[in-house]
Amino acid sequence: MDRTRTKITASETVKSKPDPNMQNFRRSSIRPNHVLVFMLAVTALGVLSFFLSHDAIANRFYPGGVANDEIHLVPLELPETGPDVASSTTSLPLDRWETLTVNNGDNFFSMLGRIGFDPHDSQRILEAGPGAAALKRLIPGQRIKLRFAKDELAELVYENDGVNVVQIKRSDSGFELGNIKRSLETRFSYASGVVDSSLFLAAQGAGLSVNLTMQLAAIFGWDIDFAMDLHKGDRFTVVYEELYSNGEKIRDGSVLAAEFTNNNNVHRAVRYASSDGRADYYTAGGQNLRKAFLRTPVDVSRISSGFGVRFHPILNSIKAHRGVDYAAPIGTPIRVTGDGKIAFRGLRSGYGKALMIDHGNGYQTVYAHMSQFRSDLKLGSAVKQGQVIGYVGQTGLATGPHLHYEFQVNGVHRDPLTIKLPSASPIAATERKDFMEKTARFAGLIDTLNKTNVALTIQ
Repeated sequence: MDRTRTKITASETVKSKPDPNMQNFRRSSIRPNHVLVFMLAVTALGVLSFFLSHDAIANRFYPGGVANDEIHLVPLELPETGPDVASSTTSLPLDRWETLTVNNGDNFFSMLGRIGFDPHDSQRILEAGPGAAALKRLIPGQRIKLRFAKDELAELVYENDGVNVVQIKRSDSGFELGNIKRSLETRFSYASGVVDSSLFLAAQGAGLSVNLTMQLAAIFGWDIDFAMDLHKGDRFTVVYEELYSNGEKIRDGSVLAAEFTNNNNVHRAVRYASSDGRADYYTAGGQNLRKAFLRTPVDVSRISSGFGVRFHPILNSIKAHRGVDYAAPIGTPIRVTGDGKIAFRGLRSGYGKALMIDHGNGYQTVYAHMSQFRSDLKLGSAVKQGQVIGYVGQTGLATGPHLHYEFQVNGVHRDPLTIKLPSASPIAATERKDFMEKTARFAGLIDTLNKTNVALTIQ
């Protein structure tokens, strides 16, 4: 497989080791005399006092006297969590920082329990504020930093996602929550690959993450069926963002430009955010790759009844079925298929709980038999394509849990599965100049990468 990929080398953290001099302590043999016996007795009392105090401290933080492998001592400086953290802790007596690493199967209580922390105090930390909820969703490999002032936990710092930092400090009334938002550095990277059997295997071979692969599939998914239409030898090139904090990669960002050659047909896309803040992918000429409507409103389903005439299982009569039924478990999210406003929200005869969305230009969609609506959506609320508007149910005349979905054009019902969907709006004339200036750089980089890959193939 041909591929081009940037490589980034991350520094490794070196764990501190126990002092071998303390572990290898042993007595030396001497010949006694009166003076020397007295001196040894005094010395022995001092050494015994040292070890007793040392064990008391060790047992406070490491029950059983043995430190857990996942707890690493760090220098007494503040962790790199931004200037706000540093300035907020200088007034407290700073004894030491410790770092806990999340293991498989860990939760917040078990992690703090490893160092003998009171579960009641752990619960008080979780109740410090809404932002503390991130501590209930720990991911293996993440770290929690703890600052102890004398024998009490004075501060907890948790880097939730590398951007949002949860900071909890002890106060006179308990624990208080503060959140810090880090700034991120954006870098550009790229990858190229050739399809042998599937897009995901080819993307993995090119070094693309699952997130970037999903973005690539979504960008060209309107024109390419990646399950049925892929051919051996199809090629792709992707330019994308990588987000860094303090020199460490946090995550991948957005795809900025991409090209996919499918069965010798070249598809190219560039990303552009319009003045209203919405980002879409366009052709080099400014045509929107996104359709105005999604083909289906539920991700996990099967079609239990198609569009057309059918025998109604409840009314026991032949009736026109003016939509498509998607069988899915109760509670399955329902996504609105296009931008619009809620024109109807409530109970409708036979339809049960239903929503009607007015998309403008004569287009309307209907979603029926729902179990519940999204609570913050009211009559007249604006909705965006792909937004969850409610959940699958079995209300109204329904023999089982499913979504009844209708697509109307100027009041006429059309088959949602076969109608040719209109494209989303192209670049506005007022933004065309800005679009060309901002996307030319990445479109040119795709050309350069393609030439480089061709040269590598010939060699």
